Amino acid sequence: MSTPNKDIDKVEVRLKWDPSSQGEPPNDLDIIAATYSTEEPYGSPAYLVHFDSRAPDGTITLDRDSRTGQGLGFDEVMTLELDRLSDSYTRVVVGVAIQQRDGRKTFAGVENTVVQILEGYNSLSEDDFAAVGAATAAVVAEFVRDGTGVWRFHDGVRGFDGDADSFAATMGGRPPGV
Repeated sequence: MSTPNKDIDKVEVRLKWDPSSQGEPPNDLDIIAATYSTEEPYGSPAYLVHFDSRAPDGTITLDRDSRTGQGLGFDEVMTLELDRLSDSYTRVVVGVAIQQRDGRKTFAGVENTVVQILEGYNSLSEDDFAAVGAATAAVVAEFVRDGTGVWRFHDGVRGFDGDADSFAATMGGRPPGV
């Protein structure tokens, strides 16, 4: 069934940061997407997409991955083709986690972080993680399919304290007040 409503079709999440100072362990930030089924929209993710992985159907891909933040422009880029995602999925939550291999590192300890969420040339959101500086990970976007099949974007950055594995397992939990 087609609808005259304009919804979100294809989104790009872009992340950049500065490399660590010389002699310091590398700053390694990762974009993570968690997809949730209609049967369990706030339970365990049906699947995760992060470095070295992609959605089983190819609708969510990590197009660029950096372990250091070195390079020009955005260091990590993930594409979400929501218009092609199966009707069996109703939520996609996107987050950013800082790898904790070399000791605890928070967003406040990583210089010049920026996350942008774009649909084509339209900016849906941009944030520098300043509000969650003490966090080691953060949810940066939530996309929810409504009853008519239209994808809606929910903005807002929510911080998390823990490693990437525990963040990935709980990032799609029910936000406070929902």
